[in-house]
Amino acid sequence: MNKAFFFSVFSAFLLTSCAVKPTASFTIPTQKLVAPVEVSFVNTTKFKAETYSWDFGDGSTSQEANPKHRYTQSGNHAVVLKATKGAKTVITKQMIQVTAPERCLVEIETDFGTMTAEFYNATPKHRDNFIKLADEGYYNDLLFHRVIGSFMIQGGDPDSRNAPAGKALGMGGPSYQVPAEFVDTLCHLKGAICAARTGNPEKKSSGSQFYIVQGSPVTETMLNQMETMRGFHYTPEQRAAYLTVGGTPQLDQEYTVFGRVIKGMEVIDKIAATETGPGDRPKKDVKMKMVVIK
Repeated sequence: MNKAFFFSVFSAFLLTSCAVKPTASFTIPTQKLVAPVEVSFVNTTKFKAETYSWDFGDGSTSQEANPKHRYTQSGNHAVVLKATKGAKTVITKQMIQVTAPERCLVEIETDFGTMTAEFYNATPKHRDNFIKLADEGYYNDLLFHRVIGSFMIQGGDPDSRNAPAGKALGMGGPSYQVPAEFVDTLCHLKGAICAARTGNPEKKSSGSQFYIVQGSPVTETMLNQMETMRGFHYTPEQRAAYLTVGGTPQLDQEYTVFGRVIKGMEVIDKIAATETGPGDRPKKDVKMKMVVIK
């Protein structure tokens, strides 16, 4: 065999066998991630794939080249990227750690957007009861069945699930009440999450029904009247918030405040603006779904 020909064939074989195989790759954020958090994944795959398939390790997937994903649960998640071109698929995996929040958080999803709510350690009975029900899926597909503009939006009646149009709502709940937990530092500012109740001398709360304050700015005179009637004093910060952001101070020390909306305040306004019929029930159902951030 011609030596020159043999050498050229052998060299070509070496180049082919030593060629770098196509690989998939991506980068993840380096900073600490605390739930809930939206993570942007940057695809750094070197060859031009025809399709990409992502598994984010929490049951969610995507086909985007550079997706964003929102983690609502803490843990070590195995993120897998598959890049496919023709009959060839290459796979890479990285671990991403999401830390649980220090605060007790729940996301309340509606057709008008999502609210993120914080629940207070100062009201443990109401906090624990609400989180338990939300975690069990109790609130999913229930309605905000009572809406009064410039006042509040109310939900949590189990009878509202699949309730026919025109049905009167607001009397349902579990077979228990929650003892009142009044805390001077917690008041009915806009975004406050409070327990509904029927009339009872102990001011015990409904086991499931709650309302979120919309309210409106109030006057110094009204705050002074509330202090005189209820025998407590607002802090300068509470007064400033009532005068500017607003709320419903007439309900302070009458209904337990046990949480607040910390993100998605505009969702309250959108729901409060819906057209209502008898019993202040929205003419178009406003459903909720809750996700406990762990």
